[in-house]
Amino acid sequence: MPINLPNKFEYRDNHLFIDNIELGEIANKVGTPCYVYSASAICERYRQYTRAFLIAGLEAEIFYAVKACSNLEIIRLLANEGAGADVVSGGELLRAMKAGVPAHKIVFAGVGKTAKEIELGLKSGIRAFNVESEPELRLIERLAKQLSLHARISLRLNPGVDPHTHAYITTGQRGNKFGISYEQALELARYATNSPYLWLVGVQCHIGSQLHELEPISEAANRLAELAQTVERQNNCALEYLDIGGGLGVAYRLAEEQAASPEALAQLVATTLARYGRNWKILAEPGRWLVAEAGTLLTEVLFLKSDTETTFAIVDAAMNDLIRPSLYQAYHEIVPLVEPLNSDLINYDVVGPVCESGDFLAQNRALPLLEEGMKLAILSAGAYGFSMSSNYNSRPRAAEILVEGDNWRSIRARETFEDLIRAEG
Repeated sequence: MPINLPNKFEYRDNHLFIDNIELGEIANKVGTPCYVYSASAICERYRQYTRAFLIAGLEAEIFYAVKACSNLEIIRLLANEGAGADVVSGGELLRAMKAGVPAHKIVFAGVGKTAKEIELGLKSGIRAFNVESEPELRLIERLAKQLSLHARISLRLNPGVDPHTHAYITTGQRGNKFGISYEQALELARYATNSPYLWLVGVQCHIGSQLHELEPISEAANRLAELAQTVERQNNCALEYLDIGGGLGVAYRLAEEQAASPEALAQLVATTLARYGRNWKILAEPGRWLVAEAGTLLTEVLFLKSDTETTFAIVDAAMNDLIRPSLYQAYHEIVPLVEPLNSDLINYDVVGPVCESGDFLAQNRALPLLEEGMKLAILSAGAYGFSMSSNYNSRPRAAEILVEGDNWRSIRARETFEDLIRAEG
């Protein structure tokens, strides 16, 4: 049966490879479930993203959205390529710096930054805080004054744009908790430019995740550029940059979906800047687009069972390992590690061992005939996979493996029971 696979994945002599490594070898040596990432796939995606803005004639900096996959080695890999980091917590800030991202290449987003996190960012000398409310702005100012520092800030605009994505990952519509209105942004800009402790360096927006359509991005970019122009005119200042956020989607249904490209995104931004007669530096914060297709979750079929309506394939991965199907009704291709020799398909519900009916990885999915002990690959799992995993049902979190051409290595050991209880009394 023909199977569509992401870049760097292919069947060779009926065995599934990532780069030059057979995935069955990793599954047998490390065990399942485990995440496997291709370093070359991640680097190629980063280079394509940066090249797109260069070709469009834009000066741009790329800040990797750490929340997508926060393993230190993944952050370090991208930092070595030149990426900065977009962080949303003190923990992510510390991860980024530990992985080698210079503080001046880190932007700090999020609606609920604590005083401790803000102080950490100020003392570290980060590029900017993306400010999401007036109370946050005043807290940053107060802490900067106490520390005798200048806080670099960017105002996060909520442009009121429908991004046409899942409701849980929209971030730029009215009613979303993120960002500030256009009118309030102008008020806060006036306040910031008159404060001796605040330095307004940019404006930012991020309208959502897994975006396939460019029209909402275009609308948001226009609103952002309009805001920047008005802020500069009203306050007699010059902003360093426009931060367009991230959110560019990927094709999870490999045979059916067509994802928007960074080339199209960059050209859209260039057109927007030309309309305003300006050439602001651009900051972009991709996450999913860089790492999703580079990763897979390996799992083993434990049992098969049928009732009058459904055939279940019970596997050793579960919603605590990959919650996207349960949380977002997300689709991930699932393929066997050994390519089937015939084209017979059976509909399965692929489910995990967790005690929830919502614990599924696929429902009513046409797959080759499965057998107990078979190993499967859940594709395009590199983003919001391990980083959203948990210990629900006291399940140890999976191992993580990085493939580098002809070699592979562990970048996170599988958790043990001792790991689960180490912090408990």
